[in-house]
Amino acid sequence: MAPTRLAPHGHPLTKTTTTTTTAALRLTDPAVREQLEALPASLVLIGLTPDGQPVCVDLDAEGPHVLVCTGTGGGATTVLRTLAAQLLHHGSHALVLDLKRASHRWASGVPGVTYCREISDIHGALVGLRAELQHRLALIDQHGDIDDLPRLTLVFEAADNTLRQLARYWDTIREKDDPKTSPAVDAFEYVLFAGPQARIHVLATSQLATGILGEGRENFSTKVMGRVTTRTWERLAPEIHPTPEPNTQPGHVHVVQGWNTHPTQVLFLTDDEAAAGITATVTEED
Repeated sequence: MAPTRLAPHGHPLTKTTTTTTTAALRLTDPAVREQLEALPASLVLIGLTPDGQPVCVDLDAEGPHVLVCTGTGGGATTVLRTLAAQLLHHGSHALVLDLKRASHRWASGVPGVTYCREISDIHGALVGLRAELQHRLALIDQHGDIDDLPRLTLVFEAADNTLRQLARYWDTIREKDDPKTSPAVDAFEYVLFAGPQARIHVLATSQLATGILGEGRENFSTKVMGRVTTRTWERLAPEIHPTPEPNTQPGHVHVVQGWNTHPTQVLFLTDDEAAAGITATVTEED
């Protein structure tokens, strides 16, 4: 079955419906393995629609950042883990920011991953990420093409809360003549804006998507919504009408891209599967 992409921006509004999806999708499921094997490296699988069609993030599309907004228990961390593992498998480096400290333990010690859990480390990592982005943009100015550079993925757990903590942290360490705005928060905004053209992608989770995440919603070409309020839908995806009915089935979300939304059962990877890599897990089952 050939992979399909969600409809691009500019399509007419379409009515959304809630459909019962299948049980949890695992790497051991033949349909999942078939979809993963068929996908090119530029497409990352979120999950499958009720009729078995793949729902993907197109990394080569404009603005390929992903915002995952769910209520408690809505599966936001699962989505980030699944997407990040696929990106790492295809050669991306990853910067994992996890102020909650336990959401992405799978990433600790994985080659190509920098895992930060302390606020001071997260501050330094974002400032460093801005420097890397500027370096890549300078290379583009000089050479016009950086396709040989690896993708770099920012995996940002509980981004809205962490950004608030970063602002408070900066107030405690800044010197008299330093700017009032946190350079780490400023760096994140800059990466949202300019990162895609330098092969830097953001995967972020949030419960309410307020502040920078809400204001910067246009920078996220893919929004994954699960167990959220009507108000959150109206803030993040006002173009979708009517608002889909909520579904509390584990792993069930709605994926918004452009003017369309698709009910989706997300692919579930355990911590061990994410750390080991998709190919190794699939091969063991063959």
